[in-house]
Amino acid sequence: MKTKFLSVALGIALSATILSASAQKSYTEGMVTTKTSSGGMDLELKTYFRSDSTATMFSAGPANIKLLADANYRSFAVLAEVPAYKIKKAAIYTPAEINQVLSSYPVLTFTPSTETKQIAGFNCKKVVATNTKDQKTYDIWITNDISLPAEVIDKYYASIGGVPIQYTSFQTGPNGTPSIAEYTITGVSDQKAPAGTFGIAPDFDKISKAQLDAMSGGKQ
Repeated sequence: MKTKFLSVALGIALSATILSASAQKSYTEGMVTTKTSSGGMDLELKTYFRSDSTATMFSAGPANIKLLADANYRSFAVLAEVPAYKIKKAAIYTPAEINQVLSSYPVLTFTPSTETKQIAGFNCKKVVATNTKDQKTYDIWITNDISLPAEVIDKYYASIGGVPIQYTSFQTGPNGTPSIAEYTITGVSDQKAPAGTFGIAPDFDKISKAQLDAMSGGKQ
């Protein structure tokens, strides 16, 4: 009889373990930590998100940068603060400038593979992304361990079938030419953003994208 009860107990424990391992964690608000590199520097990005906004923050040399966007990219701003020089600037993009950035994004198709591996504790599978504009391919590793709001994931990965964990990000270089960077998500939490994260503090000087381009020595 004891053996029977032990067997039942072990069966329940095993079932609970399997259910726990396969249950998808769904985030509606929190923070994503990502690592990448730029100009020979390793960068760590922290992206706070909620249902209507994202705020991505990182440091590059003496500058602290924050990127603010709403869920539908109707608004976008780049905030740059350089404490050593008492610089606080907030570049507000116009709707036309936002559309120009969005139109530069690739159009991707996706081919799932059978390859799997763990990245930063996430169970990942490889998907091959093909840019229909130039037929170049990219290996993207996605997970279904978690789900994130659509605004957290780059728009061109919206239909990839999971959350990109190790992926290629498509950007616009200093001279307006396309460039790519490799990103890896190292953590996701439900940590809420500090007060004021999704806004522009009143002591920031609001400038145009053109003025930001002039400050940074090129186009963004």
